[in-house]
Amino acid sequence: MMRRRAFLASAVAAFGASQPIIDTHVHFYDPSRPQGVPWPPKSESLLYKTVLPKRYEQLVGPMGVKGAVVVEASPWREDNQWVLDLAKDNPIIVALVGHLEPGAETFRSDLQRYTRNRFFRGIRVGGAAIRNEKPFVGAMRALADADLSLDAIGQATILPAVLAITDQVPNLRVVLNHMPVEPSGWQTTSELRELAKKPQVFSKVSGVLKRVDGTVPSNVAAYKPALDEIWKLFGPDRVVYGSNWPVSDKLAPYATVLKVMQEYLSTRSEADARKYFFDNSKACYKWVERS
Repeated sequence: MMRRRAFLASAVAAFGASQPIIDTHVHFYDPSRPQGVPWPPKSESLLYKTVLPKRYEQLVGPMGVKGAVVVEASPWREDNQWVLDLAKDNPIIVALVGHLEPGAETFRSDLQRYTRNRFFRGIRVGGAAIRNEKPFVGAMRALADADLSLDAIGQATILPAVLAITDQVPNLRVVLNHMPVEPSGWQTTSELRELAKKPQVFSKVSGVLKRVDGTVPSNVAAYKPALDEIWKLFGPDRVVYGSNWPVSDKLAPYATVLKVMQEYLSTRSEADARKYFFDNSKACYKWVERS
């Protein structure tokens, strides 16, 4: 096991030396804060520990990861500011996808407040909160007008509403989270096929690994059919790399998550690999490189 981990680490380091990587899905949180955290629960012993940028940077730096988009891990409004404060002193953070309630009375004032910070690049909304209703659509227009993105997460039942919203707000960039495994079945729905035709809709490939008969395969062959379907639908310009770290640790080490995707991209052009691991993250989130 130790030899295999060393091999994986050396393989991803070699790739990262020539291919810059932006990870568009990581979570930071600190249960030791006086107020604690709303997630993860204490029962999640693998996750319930301090997870901050320095730990992440030490882990992924040798693998060629140059930056991370932090995705909200908390519904608490002020935790947006907590991550933005982390970003000031941790160059590994290139952007935050925060949490704001589109139906809240304070939504527009909150949006105005946080968009003053260049690291705030969108919000994540999931499940029943995504509604094809006038107030929600109005909030999405405000988001699009601010040149921010919507990360959408949930089961396949959210797709009709997402599709309707993209019809009404065609300048809203939408990022479908945790493709292709979660939520299961997205790659086969007619709504997903319609969404994939829209140039402002991106697929975040951050739900690749899965457990099969009690084990998690580390070879790309186990995942290739689903990945091929995503690339067929979205093409090379609208797929982005995300690890879902540290949640991904529940399935495999970070090096395995990255190596599976590097192996998959090794069969495609160098230009396509750069798009997936770097360029598309900029098109998607419009994050700005630090001077």
